[in-house]
This record gives sequence, structure tokens and C-alpha cells, in this order.
Amino acid sequence: MYRFVGRVVFVIALLSVAGISALAQNSKTGSLNCNDSNRYNNRLVGNCEIREQTLAPNGGTIAVDGRQNGGVSVKGWDQNQILVRSRVQASASNASEAEALARQVRIETAGSKIFASGPDNREDYQWYVSFEIFVPRRSDLSLEAHNGGISISDVTGKIDFSVVNGGVVLRKVGGAVKGGATNGGIVIDLAGDHWDGESLDVRTTNGGIVMSIPENYSARLETGTVNGSISVDFPVTVQGRINKELAVNLGSGGAMVKAMTTNGGVRIKRTTND
Repeated sequence: MYRFVGRVVFVIALLSVAGISALAQNSKTGSLNCNDSNRYNNRLVGNCEIREQTLAPNGGTIAVDGRQNGGVSVKGWDQNQILVRSRVQASASNASEAEALARQVRIETAGSKIFASGPDNREDYQWYVSFEIFVPRRSDLSLEAHNGGISISDVTGKIDFSVVNGGVVLRKVGGAVKGGATNGGIVIDLAGDHWDGESLDVRTTNGGIVMSIPENYSARLETGTVNGSISVDFPVTVQGRINKELAVNLGSGGAMVKAMTTNGGVRIKRTTND
């Protein structure tokens, strides 16, 4: 367990697309840390610690609930175990109270869901937890967050997610992926030459969509916006005009890859395969 104690402003971090994308950059080593400890004021003292625990897969869905405050990052790896890394942050009027509060926060992993529990928050006595979880590459996921982003990388399976205030990053995922955000953008990085699995179906209400598609990729691409514009960085063949919605076969077609927004723009980019 790693711990930092210092004066910090205890804020509810609404992880933006940029922030949650940075958290998802390295899928082989842990990136969750307490280094963002330069947030401070003269009133509250903060405590930050990283906890780790290893779980054996039970063959079912790995469910993670970020609860009221906290982001969730899930990364696929080649080990047949689940590593749960939790960043527990607490603030109070002095260091001893902040440390005591952090000790009351529990990471619950029994049963079917991973989540944090602890005392009720007050204005001067608060805590929240963000998760970074490593799972086998073939895993089923169910993820929830209220104030915090969600990122998923290098995982294929039945995946559903829901976030209220926070961005979403999907990188090198596959299977049957479905989910949505209320306030936050969605970044999608596809890999390979086709969608590996049933389909991708995601949407956001308030936020833009950026999708990166490799060269020679085959899929049924569907995207659109109500209040915004669509930009495609490479030639596509469509019937009629690209207006607020786009439905087109890429390459030889295939599984549906769908991303929609209500208030925000859509940008489709071309990338080269690694």
C-alpha cells in the first residue's frame, strides 16, 4: 500500500476524455497514483493511498461500480487473475482525521460487484475511490460511474457500461460492447482489420465522438449527431449526402460499429495498423 499525506483541495474529479485517456495509455503497468497531490488549500488536509488486491476469476461478469465519485479503468492482460488497484482519497480538517477517514473506506470485492464503501460524506469530511483493474483479455464486464470517467482497453467480451459525468475511452476492445454517457465525450480506437465479436453500440448525450479506424478495416459503420457536425478524414462511398447521420460499409462490411451523439460533433480518423 502506498500513501501520501498533505494539504489538498478535495474535489470531485470529473475525468475528462483527456484525463481518462491518459489513465488508459499503458495497459501493462499500473498508472493509478497519488502524484496529483499539488491540489491544496488552507482549510482541508488530504490523504491519498493506493491499495492492491488480487482476485481469482469466477467465470462470471466482472462488475465494477464507481459509486458517487470515482473513475473506473479496466485493462486486459495475459494473466489468469484479476488485480484490483484502488486509489483512496480522503480529506478532513487535519491529517489524523483524514487518515482515520481513509481507514474507514473499504474496497468490497466479495459477491458479484467491486465497489467502495465508507462513511457518509460531509462538506469538510469526504472520500472517493478510483479503480484501475487488470483482467484476463477475454472477460465480461459491467461498469458504472457517476462522477468519473470509464476506460476499457484490450478486453473482448460482453461489455456494458454507463457513466453520468465523465468521458469514455474504448481502446482495442471487442465482443458485444454497449453503453452510454450523459455528460462526456467518447474516444474509440479500433484495432485489427475487422470488429472481433458481435457489435459496438455506444452513445453520448452531451459530448463529442472521436473514432480512429485502421486502414483496410471492414465493418458496418453507423454514426450521427443531432446538434453537431460529422467529419471523416478519409474517402467513403455513400448514397446521398453526409448530413447528420452516416451509414456506410467499410471494406467488405461486417459487424456493426455504431457511435451516436446528441449534442456534439463526430470525427472519424484513419490510423495505420501496428
